[in-house]
Amino acid sequence: MGKKQHQKDKLYLTATEWRTLYGGKRANDEYHTHQERLEFKRLPFDYCSLSLQPFRDPYCTSNGVIYDITEIVPFLKKFGFDPCTGEKIEFKHLTKLIFHKNNDDKYHCPVLFKVFNENTHIVAIKTTGNVFSYEAVEQLNFKTNHLFDLLNDKPFTKKDVIDLQNPLDLTKFNINDFYYFKNKIEYKDSDEQKSNLRIINNETKETLKELSTIEDNEFLKKLSASSQLNSSKQVKTDRFNAAHYSTGQASASFTSTVMPVVSKIDAASIDQYEIRYPYVKKKGYVRLVTNFGNLNLELYCDKVPRTCDNFILLCNRSYYDNCKFHRLIKNFMVQGGDPTATGKGGQSAFEKPFNDEICKLYSHEGRGVLSMANKGPNTNQSQFFITFRSCKYLDGKHTIFGRLVGGLDVLSKIESIETDEKDKPKEDVIILKTVVFVDPYKEAEKMIEEERAKDDERHTSNAIRALKTEETKTQPIRKGVGSLISLDAIHKRNAVNASNDDNYEDNKSNFKSKKIKTTGGFGDFKNW
Repeated sequence: MGKKQHQKDKLYLTATEWRTLYGGKRANDEYHTHQERLEFKRLPFDYCSLSLQPFRDPYCTSNGVIYDITEIVPFLKKFGFDPCTGEKIEFKHLTKLIFHKNNDDKYHCPVLFKVFNENTHIVAIKTTGNVFSYEAVEQLNFKTNHLFDLLNDKPFTKKDVIDLQNPLDLTKFNINDFYYFKNKIEYKDSDEQKSNLRIINNETKETLKELSTIEDNEFLKKLSASSQLNSSKQVKTDRFNAAHYSTGQASASFTSTVMPVVSKIDAASIDQYEIRYPYVKKKGYVRLVTNFGNLNLELYCDKVPRTCDNFILLCNRSYYDNCKFHRLIKNFMVQGGDPTATGKGGQSAFEKPFNDEICKLYSHEGRGVLSMANKGPNTNQSQFFITFRSCKYLDGKHTIFGRLVGGLDVLSKIESIETDEKDKPKEDVIILKTVVFVDPYKEAEKMIEEERAKDDERHTSNAIRALKTEETKTQPIRKGVGSLISLDAIHKRNAVNASNDDNYEDNKSNFKSKKIKTTGGFGDFKNW
């Protein structure tokens, strides 16, 4: 032990201690040397490395750098090298990536169904473009020496496996290391960058007017046209489609300077389909004409309005015409409604999945129950199924919206068809066409139109009456004080009062008072 060994133990970190021991300058680390020691800015795996925005149509290089096709193609045409590495590259060297999403709209592995995050090891197969987690490829391909794609069985080699994200090596995700970012390469013109602006506030418009007028600037012409288009798309609200909540434009304009100034609170409009449902009081009837016979269906439009509306709309649009029943399980059900006949297709009449309508009045009991097929809660599209027997365990999971009222013999013929290992009928069962007999939604639309017409007439008559009264009130009668006061009523009242007074005097003169006979009595006690 030396003398005065603690004389240099200071109460603060010295420059040497900070540089060597506590994360200042790291020795033997090329990334943190001199001016290149910058903050690590990581790019998410689902972002384009060129636009730094979420990709829509992803392509990747052999190094696993992902670009959006709308961004990389103009760059390659203009410069001809990789934006991140600076190496020469052509579009044919890129690989189209096929990502898969779950019901929550998140990217996941299509084999293990694990959601991708920033710590997931993600790989892609170059020959097919399918994206998997490295865990799935390692367990099911490498360890078993089965080098075939896990989705389409196409062969590949180990060199065809591209690392899209490796949590142990994140250098390619550092934005500060990108070649175009370091060299400040601009690949978009100023006009193209302007086109990215979607919403412009009043201050920005005034600034742009100083630079160029609307007549000379095509960009401002597009903005004015788009604003007129948006204003034309706004639906006029009335007592039928007005919601109990507002559009939120006033609060948004008060909070954000980007939004245009709105001082009036307007009620939001309800979906054009939903306003008809309270007026639907009947059941609907539809016929499915198949190559085995007719299936007559009764729809519970009064209890399950949205699901039945979807089915009737698709029938009226001939969506189910020439559509096959792609799945058949004896003693269970037959399923159809998918134009692709794969069980993975189909779209609702509202162009998006709609929620379940579980009605406790109905159950999957008996033969011929019409119910919606789905991929989970609130994922109804166009597919439906008809039961061959009771399936009460499906109650609460699938929306029952009708039943079979005619064609049980046809249903028995369909049930007797043989199927393959994937429950696909060996003989095609095709819906040739659909016929809608009773559509209660059209009747509801007529009722709403009639009531709207009555409301318009009432409003116009009230407006005319109010206008007439306003004109009569404001029209001057004489000059001077009291020019707007009508004295006709006062004159009439005075004349009536005067005539009543004259009649009263005449009657008073002709009236003779009669003596009142008094009866005997004590009087004033004079006779006592």
